[in-house]
Amino acid sequence: MKRLVLFVVLAALCAAGYWGYQKKNAPPAVSFAKVTRETIINTLSTNGKVEPIDSQDARSEAGGIIARLLVKQGDTVRAGQLLAEIRETGVQQELQAAEAREAQAKSELQTLQQGGRPAELAELEAQVSALRSDRVIAVRTVESVTRLVQKEAAPRLELDQAKAKVESLDGQIAALEKRRRSLVGQNEVASAQSRIREAAANVSLAKARISLGTVVAPVAGIVYDLPVKQGGFLSPGDVVASIGRMNPVRVKVYVDEPEMGRVAVKQPVRLTWDAMQGREWHGTVDRRPTQVFQLGTRQVGEVLCTIDNPSGELVPGTNVNAFVETAVSPNALTVPKSALRNDDGLGVYVLDGKIVRWQKVKTGINSALRVEVLEGLKEGDAVAVQTDQGLKPNQAVTAVF
Repeated sequence: MKRLVLFVVLAALCAAGYWGYQKKNAPPAVSFAKVTRETIINTLSTNGKVEPIDSQDARSEAGGIIARLLVKQGDTVRAGQLLAEIRETGVQQELQAAEAREAQAKSELQTLQQGGRPAELAELEAQVSALRSDRVIAVRTVESVTRLVQKEAAPRLELDQAKAKVESLDGQIAALEKRRRSLVGQNEVASAQSRIREAAANVSLAKARISLGTVVAPVAGIVYDLPVKQGGFLSPGDVVASIGRMNPVRVKVYVDEPEMGRVAVKQPVRLTWDAMQGREWHGTVDRRPTQVFQLGTRQVGEVLCTIDNPSGELVPGTNVNAFVETAVSPNALTVPKSALRNDDGLGVYVLDGKIVRWQKVKTGINSALRVEVLEGLKEGDAVAVQTDQGLKPNQAVTAVF
């Protein structure tokens, strides 16, 4: 019995030893992947920021309290639409006082003109008063357009036309005054008329100041920024609203300096936004970088892209992920990047029966995981994927797919 047990134990040890010997000397298991044809896209991944493609700020010409705010952020407005009304402290009282002085001066003039030609004089006075009122407004227009021209927000021709209107009004006023002096020459009448002119000018000035308290949209678009609230105080020149066109939008894409050479005009661009998972926006490159600047720890160039935004979900200031398709190769032979080795130049190990042979290759563009092979392989070849163990030409292997 003891001999039988001893025999069984010895047989088991021999079997285990033989199995271990076989396993030790068996070809190593190596992972392989097939060479396939597919469209491969070389993508440059980076980040960017959204801004309106065309925008202008609506600014207050006068200072005062926002009496009425007629829009809210996100509203669509047309050019010239009233956005806000500003009440300048004391200006309404000034208008009432000027109107009272004007009425008093006119009454005095009527008294002086009794027995003369009151109807004709009254008509001339009304014409002069209206022209002076128009002149005050025209002068204010010249001042406003001058500021816009200095900011390059209005053409020079518009300023010249505004100045020409003031000169025309001056000529008309001078002609009427000359005619009026020929009708009545008394000093009292002249003095009364002077008081009327002064009062009318003050009325026109007060009305002009009130008109400056209206803020209108300079362009059609969407109110994407509204930094004010009703009841708030504004100084002259303060921004009331920023208005822009939101479809399409412009995106500034920041490309690291070493990658700038890959970017070209009209290349496709795809955007994603972390705040809206699963959504994508598409467009093209409009302009390559014109300079390099520091952005945090990066040296980058600014690539301008136009992106379709039909639903208006991308708003100015949004930080987005940008993917620029710098090259596309349809129906390309591709292998995993992990198959490439640099043992004797660039190449791969190809499965040939039960052994591997070394094959040099010439590559093209690459994506995140795969690379295009231009020379050295054919469709259906099996190439070894890199592992920790090294391979040698003509080495026997156990292929694992």
